[in-house]
Amino acid sequence: MSQTNESGIPQVHREYLLGVRIVTVDGADGNGTQYRFEAPDHRGVRFDDPDSAELYADVYFDVNGFQEEGTGDRGVPPEIIQAGRDTLAAYFLTQPYTDLNWVASFYGKRPPEIERYIETVRKRAEEIRTGAAGMGME
Repeated sequence: MSQTNESGIPQVHREYLLGVRIVTVDGADGNGTQYRFEAPDHRGVRFDDPDSAELYADVYFDVNGFQEEGTGDRGVPPEIIQAGRDTLAAYFLTQPYTDLNWVASFYGKRPPEIERYIETVRKRAEEIRTGAAGMGME
């Protein structure tokens, strides 16, 4: 269930353009807060921390949107596979079965190199959002 304000409106953690946002929701076990990524034509995905939800949003913008439905529990959407090593690393980092060391091991890299991949994706996503906003997209 979404956490709401006094007016019953879901609490938005972060709102992006094109109907993409992250809202706060009650944790699955009823304790704590989770963060749900929402976008048009995309099933909501929950995260335990806001950083993972924001990184997921950055990946979403980096590849111009994707859908996970039909990829299975551990599948990766084709748009992400095609986007390249840095985007795939960022996507992996948003998954509950990974962490920075797992992703670094997967690539045969050191964690600081993976952090650079992540920062590249974040910067590219911000440039995309800025460009879209500059073109009048809301």
